[in-house]
Amino acid sequence: MKKIILSIKGMSCSACSASLEKYLNKQEGILDATVNLVLAQASISYDESLTIDDLNRFVKEAGFESLGEFDFKKETNKHSRDKVFLIIYGIIAIFTLYVSMSSMLKLPSLPYLDMMKYPFNYGLTLLILAIVFIIYGLDIFKSGIKNIIHKSYNMDTLVSLGVTASFLYSLYSFYMVINGHHEYAHNLYFESCAIIIFFIKLGRFIDYHSKEKTKEALKELVQITPSMALLKTKDGEKEVTIDEVKKDDILICKPGMKVAVDGEITKGETHTDESFITGESIPTKKQTSDKVVAGSLNIDGYIEYKAVKIGRDSTISEIVRLVVEASNTKSHIQKVADKASSVFVPTIIIIAVLTFIGYLLLGHPFNEALISFVTVLVVACPCALGLATPLAIVVSEGVCAKNGLLVKSSEVLEQAHKIDTIVFDKTGTLTYGNLKISAINNYSDYQDRELLSLVYSIEDKVTHPISLAFTSYAKENKLTLQEVTKFKNIEGIGVSAKVNNKDIYLGNNKLFPKLKIKNDYEKEEEQLANTGSSIIYVIEDKKVIGLIGVNDILRDDAKYTITKLKKMGKEVIMLTGDNEITAQKIAKELNIDNVIANVLPQEKTKVIKQLMRNDKKVMMVGDGINDAPSLATADIGVSVNSGTDIAADSADIILINDNLEKIPALLSISQKTLRNIKQNLFWAFFYNICMIPIAIGLFKGFGISMNPMFAGLAMTFSSLTVVFNSLRLKRWKDSK
Repeated sequence: MKKIILSIKGMSCSACSASLEKYLNKQEGILDATVNLVLAQASISYDESLTIDDLNRFVKEAGFESLGEFDFKKETNKHSRDKVFLIIYGIIAIFTLYVSMSSMLKLPSLPYLDMMKYPFNYGLTLLILAIVFIIYGLDIFKSGIKNIIHKSYNMDTLVSLGVTASFLYSLYSFYMVINGHHEYAHNLYFESCAIIIFFIKLGRFIDYHSKEKTKEALKELVQITPSMALLKTKDGEKEVTIDEVKKDDILICKPGMKVAVDGEITKGETHTDESFITGESIPTKKQTSDKVVAGSLNIDGYIEYKAVKIGRDSTISEIVRLVVEASNTKSHIQKVADKASSVFVPTIIIIAVLTFIGYLLLGHPFNEALISFVTVLVVACPCALGLATPLAIVVSEGVCAKNGLLVKSSEVLEQAHKIDTIVFDKTGTLTYGNLKISAINNYSDYQDRELLSLVYSIEDKVTHPISLAFTSYAKENKLTLQEVTKFKNIEGIGVSAKVNNKDIYLGNNKLFPKLKIKNDYEKEEEQLANTGSSIIYVIEDKKVIGLIGVNDILRDDAKYTITKLKKMGKEVIMLTGDNEITAQKIAKELNIDNVIANVLPQEKTKVIKQLMRNDKKVMMVGDGINDAPSLATADIGVSVNSGTDIAADSADIILINDNLEKIPALLSISQKTLRNIKQNLFWAFFYNICMIPIAIGLFKGFGISMNPMFAGLAMTFSSLTVVFNSLRLKRWKDSK
């Protein structure tokens, strides 16, 4: 299976995105397609039988244009020319309105264009002006006609039908004027055709720039990375473009410069500012072998670093890709809105036709029936309805990204506020995972250094945070690695291996029943556990030769986070494979009442499932590697310690800066996002509930009526209401 995100041109409303999505999903070889109106993208999963050319062809057949694979760096302001055209046509629109309405408003008529004195000149001028605007709006008509053919009606369908009907009737009236029936000059509606098209274009221009504001967080991320890099060569330094950098190139970064690509320091040390990705303003110390992230600012040192991840593989590119993909997923509430949009346009067409027929049956003049028909079609734009959910989601995704929260699905963002139970792993989650050896009980003939060398040789093959304690100790004490064979992981218990032809086991006290031997060191284990140490038994040929205590440090933000979550009414649980005594000690410091200790990874998953069976909405917070099954099982999985390996993470949400305080922030953003979406949907529906009856003419008896030109303007304002309400989410601030 392949996946691609295509940039799409020509979508103007939710009916457009819905029709394209429906058409793509019908095509053989496409496994799944999701279309995003706000980002103007189609996220497509397809099999090997199709090519990108096939996908572009499908988009074209549906009545739209594919601009190729999405590349945010190449996204520029393509609408500068549109602004010039809009100004020119705005001036022409004012002239058109003056010609058509000067006599009605008792303004001085232009020479030879008075409707009563020169009806032919008047009609011909408005006809020419209408044709000019029809040419300007050809894209609207093309889209409308194609969507009628494909039976996937959208806003362009409504406007095309309305304007065409008005234009043809005006053309007939002008024909009558030519034949001497000058009274038909009153039945010319060429100016309505022109002004409707102008307001549609104006609305789209404003809409485009409003949508661009929702992408600002992504733009900021993209613009963080520099366009040039300083390459180290045999002849010295050479400035090259970012595209010229190859993997394993050695690059130079001096104080005040930005790191060009993700890399690993080979020489020097410095402090870097990574606040753009972590949200933390405190500089981070970097030295040889440390990783640096593209876009981070070198504050005070000279470093040389090896290019590790370039182009699309970089951390920033990965974050942008995941945020875009999340914006392209559809939440439950958006699916409901899309379904409503799919039946909305056909319903409006039926209402408009019934309005037209009703007027004629009630004895109203043909031109009055036609105007009401056109007004209903134009005013009932599904734009606001289509923008209600995706705009709020895109803004919120950007807010999350700027606050160190990488949300992989819009549905997760919608559902997060419902979470009532939050389960935390201990090591590497509530603690930093920077473990240090706190005690060595040596029961062997080995020297402490020899014992630790033996343990280090085996732990070197392990990815668990506990292994870092031995790695750190080995570096400080310059221990050497011994040859290890037959290494095996014993899930939830420890590891085994052969060293010097002896069977070595490292792990917790669950090793004893597995090896069927007696544990004579329970008192010593309890003494170490009371100090808050995690315990590692060292067993050689079924004999205990060592008991090692490893201490960890609580995260600075752990206690605050737990306290805030409890204030929010959330149940907090600590779930750990560590022993009961150590777990209870940590829990007491953090004020966690519910502790489940001594559990294997698969048992963690069972605990999560049991909580969910008890109608709990569960969030699991873990390290993203050892807790992968639990993260995947929970309603929402949150990963810390993600480093730069974002793509490989199995969680729904990644804390980019490992800051636990962002969990309450996520719940707050989720709640405000859902509230914003509901407000948007209310105003979208409320607008149509109010405007359609007025357009039909139900309130003419009260002196309230509408014409097609006002309908076009009202339609634009309805979309702007939703846009500006969504943009309010950008003002979200974390309250502490």
